[in-house]
Amino acid sequence: MLTATHRLKRLAILAAGLACAATAATAHPHVWVTARAQLVYADGRLVGVRDTWRFDPEYTSFITQGLDANKDGTLSPDELAGLAAENTANLAEFGYFTKLKVGGKEQAFADPKEPAARVEDRALVLTFLLPLKTPVQQGRGVAALEVYDPTYFVAFSFAEGSDAATLAGAPQGCAATVTRPKTEQPKTAEAGSSGMTEAFFEALTAASAYGVQFASRILVACP
Repeated sequence: MLTATHRLKRLAILAAGLACAATAATAHPHVWVTARAQLVYADGRLVGVRDTWRFDPEYTSFITQGLDANKDGTLSPDELAGLAAENTANLAEFGYFTKLKVGGKEQAFADPKEPAARVEDRALVLTFLLPLKTPVQQGRGVAALEVYDPTYFVAFSFAEGSDAATLAGAPQGCAATVTRPKTEQPKTAEAGSSGMTEAFFEALTAASAYGVQFASRILVACP
C-alpha cells in the first residue's frame, strides 16, 4: 500500500521532503489544481487534448525550491523545463488524470508532447499535449472529457470563464460546454462523513472511482 508521501513521489508532485514540510497534511486533498483543456482537431478528426493545470501557491512554492539556477529571483520556462518533463512523464501510470470518451467509447492516449511550465502570480502552470493513439472522427457523437484524480489526492476543478474549455481546428458548428459536479468538494478528508480518514484515502488506487464524483466534464457536440 502506498503511503501519502510515496504516492506524491510516484506522481512527481512533491519532492522527497514532503514528510517534513507537510506533517500536518492529514486530510485530502493535498494539492489543488485549476484546469483548462483544449480539444485539438485536424482534418475533421479529434487528435488530442491539451491540458493546462494551475497549481496552488503552496505547492508551487514547495516544488520550485532550488530551481532558480541563475539566482535572479525569477523562474524562467527554461529553468522549469526539467520539472515539466518529469512531472508529465511520471503521470503516465495514472492516465494523466485525463479521460476522454467519444460516442461513449474511451480513447487511449499516446506519449505526451510539448511539456512546458511557467509561474504566474505565484502559481505553477503546467501544460502538455496528449495525442490520441488513434485519431477519431467525432461526427455527431459527443466527446466527453474529464480531468480528475481517482484517489482525490489532487483536487481538480475547471476554471471559470470561456477559456476553461476550448477547441482548436474543430469542424464548423462544434461547441464545448462545461458541466460542474453536483457533489461539492470536501475541504478535509473527514468531510463530515464517517470513515473518511487518511487511511481510507491511502487505500485508494488509480483504479478507484472516488474522485470522479468531484469531476467537472467538458462536452463537445458537433452538428
